[in-house]
Amino acid sequence: MKFIDMHCDSVMYAFFHGNSDCYETTGMCDIKKLVAGGALAQFLGIFLPQPTSKQWTNNHIPYTGDEPYLQRCLEIFYNTVNHHSDVIAQARCAQDILDNEKNGKMSALLSIEDGRDIQGSMDRLQLYYDWGVRLITLTWNMKNCFGSPNSKDPNIMAEGLTDFGKDAVCRMQELGMLVDVSHLSDGGFWDVVKLANKPFVASHSNARALSNHPRNLTDDMIRAIADHGGVTGLNFMPEFLNQDTVSKDSRIELMIQHAKYIINIGGEDVLGIGTDFDGFHGNLEIEGPHQMQRLMNAFKNAGFSDDLVEKIAYKNTMRVLKDVLK
Repeated sequence: MKFIDMHCDSVMYAFFHGNSDCYETTGMCDIKKLVAGGALAQFLGIFLPQPTSKQWTNNHIPYTGDEPYLQRCLEIFYNTVNHHSDVIAQARCAQDILDNEKNGKMSALLSIEDGRDIQGSMDRLQLYYDWGVRLITLTWNMKNCFGSPNSKDPNIMAEGLTDFGKDAVCRMQELGMLVDVSHLSDGGFWDVVKLANKPFVASHSNARALSNHPRNLTDDMIRAIADHGGVTGLNFMPEFLNQDTVSKDSRIELMIQHAKYIINIGGEDVLGIGTDFDGFHGNLEIEGPHQMQRLMNAFKNAGFSDDLVEKIAYKNTMRVLKDVLK
């Protein structure tokens, strides 16, 4: 069954492992694995590691600033779609995905995880849109020009969007960019709820009731996303699946539990896929998109109807893309 995955870190993986594109890597997710798994579309996210991140030192790459890193990651993205145009093409809107599918190709959508490089500039936000960025995860785990991140510190967790962040959310929806609240503080989440007049997403977040991690969503958050016509992407990362948030087990049984819970709270239209491939390690039952059908089969074995499985796999996310992207 075809699927749309709203988040992976495969561009970053390619950067740190010296790959010129994402067609074939030693990571969890690449184009060959996506094609093997029957992917309809993949959001290829450019994650901006912090300057102090061990990723730089562990890979013996000096940190020279966000801009050189970003430009190299953009090059990797465009190399992927330009050098392998027989199997993949960029999509900037929902119709592009449909057109690409008719031409026998999967789609790649460009996204950014951590909007700090927007630098509080509406002109720079417009530049990102012109590059083809169609989703921005507003924060990662540090404060930036948009607002504050998820945190175990209740004071930080309560902080909302900055003045720029509020204006930027409105502008993103005007432009046709998806506002992504994964990683955002609770206060920032509720600011987005007040401001949004179109669907927004949590591209890779699970249920906090089952895994009490601040990156996950409360029941009220799930309902709010559903009320706005948005989706949350089921995350395969162990920390967001387990009650014990230090567990390294990413099991399909846990994914089914979160899926059932989220649907029970928010309805059948609120759940999508947001794997977080290439963003985690552990004891994995699904090691990459080439094994995605294991999850689809498990949904059916758990009693999900074919229609519901299709909604989770791609239809719910596709609906949001039709509603938001321009």
